[in-house]
Amino acid sequence: MPRRYDPDRRQRIIDAAIRVVGQKGLAGLSHRTVAAEADVPLGSTTYHFTTLDDLMVAALRQANEGFAQLVAARGALTDPHTDLAAELAALMGEWLAGDRTGVELEYELYLAALRRPPLRPVAAEWAKDLADLLAPRTDPTTARALVALMDGICLQVLLTDVPYDEGYAREALGRLIPPASP
Repeated sequence: MPRRYDPDRRQRIIDAAIRVVGQKGLAGLSHRTVAAEADVPLGSTTYHFTTLDDLMVAALRQANEGFAQLVAARGALTDPHTDLAAELAALMGEWLAGDRTGVELEYELYLAALRRPPLRPVAAEWAKDLADLLAPRTDPTTARALVALMDGICLQVLLTDVPYDEGYAREALGRLIPPASP
């Protein structure tokens, strides 16, 4: 039987892994559950992703890209005349107001890096990329602190079911940002 050419199969497997984690959490992720969700043979998942860690790395990288696109769409982050604290607070509000499953999935994969060392570099990429984007507006240390504060605020919202308070986030972020030079 000739082999069927399926150039989108790898991407369908990643998308299926994201849906599985969104529905069942990391505990529900296996090559078998992903193959069933993607409607591909089990061997396809192990061909493209030898280990579950490989699959989780691909899923986390794709989730990170979604946030990066949201940041890029808000080009005002690089504008020196924009209120950076207000922009970051609005960005978090937009992210948390979107598909909550995607945000929860990203944090679940992000926190899985605590126990799964192969995920750590990808989890660190998100924080580094955002800090690198913010550093020209502040300085590298402040940029890292802003990212840590944003992470903390997002985790509190996700874990406590307390609604996101953009005013609080804007004030807290503003306390870290040095005043603009004249």
